[in-house]
Amino acid sequence: MKRSRDEAASELFAALYPRLAGWCRRLVDDDETAHEIASEAFTRLWARWTSVEEPRGFLYVTAANLVRDHWRKMERERRAVRRATSEAAVRPPTEQADPTVRLLVQSLPERLRVPILLHYYADMTIREVSALTGRKEGTVKADLHAARELLRAHLRRSLDHTL
Repeated sequence: MKRSRDEAASELFAALYPRLAGWCRRLVDDDETAHEIASEAFTRLWARWTSVEEPRGFLYVTAANLVRDHWRKMERERRAVRRATSEAAVRPPTEQADPTVRLLVQSLPERLRVPILLHYYADMTIREVSALTGRKEGTVKADLHAARELLRAHLRRSLDHTL
């Protein structure tokens, strides 16, 4: 039993790790961090191996949460640097005039962020996102639409401020 479990885990790792790590790489823009996140997702899957029904979905949702944690950590570091810089210059930090799409996606509520990450960054179909998140396809479509509208509004406001 132990041997077949190890073999199944090895096959799953070989089949999914490269794509998962590549997806994480596009999100965090750093090879080492992407591999750490993908490896951690597999470690967490392995710890729950017997209770996880959909390993691929578990991996991507776990990795999405780890990416979010990474983004939060990076934002805290950026704020600390801005605070230190502004204190030295005795002026408040300026708002970023041209927000990146990644930062806007990061700011979405989790309910909308996860489908965006899975659909657009992991190239999963609506049906796959539905299966992985346990939501109906119509709900996934509605969430993707709501997320796109929020992103569009943020980008429009950003452009209005720069003109």
